[in-house]
Amino acid sequence: MTEKYDRIGTGYNSTRVADPFLFSRMEDLMQANQSGIYLDIGCGTGNYTIEFAKKGYSFIGVEPSIKMLETARQRHTNVKWLQGKAEGIPLERDAVNGALASLTLHHWKDIGRGMKELARVIKPGGSLVIFTSDPEQMKGYWLNHYFPTMLEDSIRQMPDLNLIRTSLQHAGFKIEKEESYAVRDDLKDHFLYVGKNHPKLYLEEGIRMGISSFSDLALKKEVQAGLRQLEKDIESGQIQDIMDSFRNKNGDYLFLRAVKS
Repeated sequence: MTEKYDRIGTGYNSTRVADPFLFSRMEDLMQANQSGIYLDIGCGTGNYTIEFAKKGYSFIGVEPSIKMLETARQRHTNVKWLQGKAEGIPLERDAVNGALASLTLHHWKDIGRGMKELARVIKPGGSLVIFTSDPEQMKGYWLNHYFPTMLEDSIRQMPDLNLIRTSLQHAGFKIEKEESYAVRDDLKDHFLYVGKNHPKLYLEEGIRMGISSFSDLALKKEVQAGLRQLEKDIESGQIQDIMDSFRNKNGDYLFLRAVKS
């Protein structure tokens, strides 16, 4: 089966770059050391993998998309890049000291199996850092107003927090920390809710092409109609009222740190 990002990966790396703040949180939560070996599962074109490598950490990037891996290999030759999925990681048991799973859980076919695979390849005492979004958080995105079907599809494929917790525990991980993240004005990694505070960003085709919800799940007619209305509301100022109506205290994304027992 053709992987999603083999089909929609064109131009992905021009808008999806490592964000300094998010990387700093990943590094802090990972508690990595330069004598260990670490895994980035669902690494894409290696944006965060490469940032870790630049700081002297030894990383392995695993990604199902051949197109993404080709780009990653061209960008950094000192990282070991492997094709594979979370449900079938091409590594031996206890091969790594820890792992990162950033904005990838919603692409997994089987969360439980993926967590068990990570538990298999992570050494006892090793850490797993997850960056994801909970469906309840996504219901608070103002994008729901303009693209209801697109968001409904996106929310449906996103594993909820209780499933993640249960899957981690069944796989032998202990959750040590949960930390919400609210999109910052200076976000450099242009994933789904990058335009939370800058709605004009969604009018740029290049931004939308790097977001799987727009480029793969979305219904073309709904997106076109939603963009027209969004543009009108930005011009009239109505967008501010809509954004204000969706403000909440749930955060937009979520970090989890878990340790293998």
